[in-house]
Amino acid sequence: MKFIKKYFTNKDFTAGFFTSLLSFLFILIIIFGLAWNKRAQIFGYFAQEYLKEAQEQSSNDKDGNKVTTERILEKQTIFSQEHFVIDAVKKTNPAVVSIIISKEVPKYETYIDPNQQQNPFGDLFPGFNFNIPQYRQNGTEKKNIGGGSGFFVSSDGLIVTNKHVVDQKDVEYTVFTNDGKKHLAKVIARDPILDIALIKIEGNDFPYLSLGDSDKLEVGQSVIAIGNALGEYRNTVSVGVVSGLARSITAGDSSGSTEVLDHVIQTDAAINPGNSGGPLLDLSGRVIGVDVAIAQGSQNIGFALPINSVKSAIESVKSTGKIVRPYLGIRYVSINAEMKEKNNLTVDYGVLVKAGANTSELAVIPGSPADKAGIVENDIILEVDGVKLDDKTNLASIVREKNIGQIINLKILHKGAEKNVKVTLEVAKEN
Repeated sequence: MKFIKKYFTNKDFTAGFFTSLLSFLFILIIIFGLAWNKRAQIFGYFAQEYLKEAQEQSSNDKDGNKVTTERILEKQTIFSQEHFVIDAVKKTNPAVVSIIISKEVPKYETYIDPNQQQNPFGDLFPGFNFNIPQYRQNGTEKKNIGGGSGFFVSSDGLIVTNKHVVDQKDVEYTVFTNDGKKHLAKVIARDPILDIALIKIEGNDFPYLSLGDSDKLEVGQSVIAIGNALGEYRNTVSVGVVSGLARSITAGDSSGSTEVLDHVIQTDAAINPGNSGGPLLDLSGRVIGVDVAIAQGSQNIGFALPINSVKSAIESVKSTGKIVRPYLGIRYVSINAEMKEKNNLTVDYGVLVKAGANTSELAVIPGSPADKAGIVENDIILEVDGVKLDDKTNLASIVREKNIGQIINLKILHKGAEKNVKVTLEVAKEN
């Protein structure tokens, strides 16, 4: 304070300070006066610049405000979707597992037998003999021969996967949970109708997924697929949309066997070999499908079984320890207008009872409910309990909703004549 007081009481300092202040104020007044005097020109300049910018924006887009708003909304939508995806993955990833298939295979070694000498040049170079390596089995070794995906549906270790993932006998199934731990798995049940199986590992308090409602799906809806991509990259996440509903496909595996899957979900979320059995999720993290197949030679065309068709299998295993489903016992192809014209049929709806390409794929399974009711190959089933079988109604899904022992009424076309046939549904035998 004494230092400041000393300088302010100094006359030279005070005079210099006030002189500088007066000079600054004087310059400020001059600048303000000039600006006021030229205010019209200055305002006109800024107005022209504003109008020029507005015109440029208008020429680029007729409705600038609308597009700006749309861009803001678009960014908000992208941010919201990204947020939902991240949140759903964090919530569900711990409940998705990888399944590794291993098997004891012969182990071979090479050895040299001194008695097994050969001369590849014969008499041309006599005496040019050498030992040829021989091979022999030396025990066995365990090797990984395949893989797939699955997800927990209960805290006690019950897991849903595809039947074709765990359809081999005399192999070992190992489940890797998201925390890296591995568990030996036991196959509890294989679905005789759908490509679904349930396996179990020992333990408790496993995180499990909630099941959604696949009947409420809409085309264009965002979905998430998680699985063991290529059998190597565990818990791989891909995002896409529902590309189509109620598709019908013929799925085949590496062994050459085929299976017709009806009413499946088509998605462009990347599904690769190894994803089979993994969950297809909505943005809330609920399971709406089970990844089952990809279209070979295509890009971004994958398929999933709707979860509503799987729920009864899960509940059946929880209550009885096995999957119990009713079945008719026929192979068939759906009829549409194109098939009617190509095969010279009299109807453009229903299903044609027809054998498969392999001799083992019979049109009617001997001893099945359909066989007992007198249904034969080339019969056309038109209705089930008064429900017409068209592109919106699926025979397999109708039968799945029935009960064991229930009598259903089929309207069929037999050798050109319509007739009604009563069929008593029985328990489907496990393949």
